[in-house]
Amino acid sequence: MRNPVPTRRSGSGFATLRTLLPYLWPPGAANLRLRIVTAVAFLIAAKVANVYVPIFYKGAVDALGTTAGATLAIPLGMILAYGGARVLTLLFSELRDAVFARVAQHAIRVVGLQVFRHLHALALRFHLARQTGGLTRSIERGTKAIDTLLSYMLFNVLPTLFEIGLVTIILWRMFDVWFALATFVTVALYIGYTLVITEWRTKFRRQMNETDSEANTKAIDSLLNYETVKYFGNEEHEARRYDHALDRYERAAVKSQVSLSLLNIGQAAIISIGLTVVMWMAARGIAAGRMSIGDFVLVNAYLVQLYQPLNFFGFVYREIKQSLIDMDRMFELLSEDREVADRPGAPALQVHGAEVEFRHVVFGYDPRRLILQDVSFTIPAGKTVAVVGSSGAGKSTLSRLLFRFYDVNAGAILVDGQDIRDVTQASLRAAIGIVPQDTVLFNDTIYYNIAYGRPGATQAEVEEAARLAHIHDFILAMPDGYNTIVGERGLKLSGGEKQRVAIARTILKRPAILVFDEATSALDTHTEREIQANLREVSKGRTTLTIAHRLSTIVDADEIIVLDGGKIVERGRHHQLLTRNGAYAAMWKRQQASGEGEELKPYGAVVDTA
Repeated sequence: MRNPVPTRRSGSGFATLRTLLPYLWPPGAANLRLRIVTAVAFLIAAKVANVYVPIFYKGAVDALGTTAGATLAIPLGMILAYGGARVLTLLFSELRDAVFARVAQHAIRVVGLQVFRHLHALALRFHLARQTGGLTRSIERGTKAIDTLLSYMLFNVLPTLFEIGLVTIILWRMFDVWFALATFVTVALYIGYTLVITEWRTKFRRQMNETDSEANTKAIDSLLNYETVKYFGNEEHEARRYDHALDRYERAAVKSQVSLSLLNIGQAAIISIGLTVVMWMAARGIAAGRMSIGDFVLVNAYLVQLYQPLNFFGFVYREIKQSLIDMDRMFELLSEDREVADRPGAPALQVHGAEVEFRHVVFGYDPRRLILQDVSFTIPAGKTVAVVGSSGAGKSTLSRLLFRFYDVNAGAILVDGQDIRDVTQASLRAAIGIVPQDTVLFNDTIYYNIAYGRPGATQAEVEEAARLAHIHDFILAMPDGYNTIVGERGLKLSGGEKQRVAIARTILKRPAILVFDEATSALDTHTEREIQANLREVSKGRTTLTIAHRLSTIVDADEIIVLDGGKIVERGRHHQLLTRNGAYAAMWKRQQASGEGEELKPYGAVVDTA
């Protein structure tokens, strides 16, 4: 069954409801549609039974007032009918909820899954600019809002309006138009007042949401950066920032509560006046002999029965409005432009030798500031090309473009002659493995983090990948072995241990193309030597792009490319570049003078300071 795809929306409540409707009436889901029809039938039956409750009550009262004890069977029948009607009202209402539950939960699941998938499909640009705390809160509120909206609108507001219509007709037919008119005007005034005041106080609810998201974002951001906060002793600074957001939330919440009190007072006044007027009219009818005591009870029972859900209507309407706001924000995420999307009917990447070519690539995160300018180079199948350059030269941008996190502004990137924009992103990324500088692990077991490279791999395959990454023995030495929890972002492991997990994960993936994005620059010298040996072992026979900081780690590359200002200024093998005495040679000399190259001399081919 295909999920409905929402279109661009205006942000109004009706537009939000139109967006939700396909999820409630999904195409091809006959079982769910049957449940909806059945639930509506139970809803109508419950309201009809509820409308008959006061009529049976009136019959019992009139019978008791006009019959002797010998004929008590007549009011007893009415009493039994009264009790039966109340039971049926409850029974049909519960059956309605039970039948509709699967429809509501299915809609919530489908929407939540679609938003989750869409977020993963959005370009890296969106995720770099996002605020994780506010984003997760929007999704959480949005999915909960669907349940709230369905519960209140379908099973409270619409049934109540239906019941109001039935009661108005009954009062008109049983008595006269003035009873029906008084009831209708009271209800209309109540609903109108509720709508006007609730619209006015919606801005306070919005402020509460915004400030709540802001406070949540600040709290999560601060806790994720716990170590940085401690390093600089800024606990009080973070507390002040958080308290400032909470203070704004407090002020918005107070305004919201005060306006709520005003709403409740007005609602109570309208209901009381309307009830008094109708009861006065019924009392006059009794005094004139046109109405019985049972009629007086009937009118009172109908109004009380109507006003109970109406008294709840203010809260219901506020929840519906809030639900529409929350759903609108969640659906806004679905309307976010993917920026990078597969072309219709795009085929999977066909990997033969895994040759990679950057052909006249031009790219900038902002079109006004280009990062790469006419960059062209080829990584032959099974060979290693290293890219070096100063910070900001565009080195890491190459790996992001190869993974197609962004599309190039001009030029093309090809794998075995296929433009990566013409193939599916899933097949492209399946062919590439990366060991980044900052390896981020899931807060799960070591086994899960290695197996993430190829979900569904056997335990033997996971352990073999760990052996090739030289981390298997370390894992077995831990008390919980492969079931050791690595902590948030892998903080329970050292830098070298995290990198080995990343290498094992990449080995398990079995990619045709490898990317090492400054994979060892953040490690100590001893650990870097060991990791570099692992990386050389892994990259044998694979097309490899190495983005390096320490030049001594790439002296044996098949070609070294020097980037400066987004352009290739030099290219060649290590000895060739040193001989030219250009930009690469200058970088080499600087690193030799600082001791970076000398530290790794045993792992370089030959150290030349010329």
